[in-house]
Amino acid sequence: MKKALILKGGWDGHEPELTSKRFAGLLEKHGYECTISDTLDVLGDLDYLMGLDLVVACWTMGEIDDKYVDNLSKAVGKGVGLAGCHGGMCDSFRQSVQWQFMTGGQWVSHPGSDGVEYTVNIRHGSSPIVEGLEDFEVCSEHYYLHVDPAIEVLATTRFPKVPYYHISNKPVDMPVAWTKFWGNGRIFYTSLGHHDDVFDKSPNAQVMMERGMVWAGEGKQYAIDNNLTDERFLNTAKMY
Repeated sequence: MKKALILKGGWDGHEPELTSKRFAGLLEKHGYECTISDTLDVLGDLDYLMGLDLVVACWTMGEIDDKYVDNLSKAVGKGVGLAGCHGGMCDSFRQSVQWQFMTGGQWVSHPGSDGVEYTVNIRHGSSPIVEGLEDFEVCSEHYYLHVDPAIEVLATTRFPKVPYYHISNKPVDMPVAWTKFWGNGRIFYTSLGHHDDVFDKSPNAQVMMERGMVWAGEGKQYAIDNNLTDERFLNTAKMY
């Protein structure tokens, strides 16, 4: 049976209690044994992390010990997947550049705050994660992120939607969902999920999250089946 660790904590406004339970339920349908942890101390056990298939982040803001990020980085490099949504992954630990490098982006603003109506545009052919999905509407926070140019963008949204300082610049298509690799590990992120009910109101958002988690969790077995190693990642300098 595959194993997933779901990190639940940080700012309560993003409803980590509800999202962590939702994601556990989705993963259990795919045969996962899920552990929900309300402490980051679990990241102190590298051997435990190496035994996982997937880590799901539902932890907004807060601080994290450098050693914990280093351990997770090593585990993901060996093939353990990492997935998350909204501020639960890409606004988790603002002081940790290693976390931001690994996850592929960092929230910087949501002009208009909550209740902005916008369109999520699917990039057809970008990934099986979005296969068969059509563009859809969302009413929520409209995330503006600084992103890693190495990410594979699966869906976008057009900025600006509401007036703010950035409106003086040209319109841009901001990534909403992406994948990337960290060593042999697979990373999936979607900016949707300010509140748990976004996944009910916009069902395609849940489809992307479910497929993205499953895709990320398949990386470890893929590395094993294809005799991949992470030796080329071992001679690395610390990012802090």
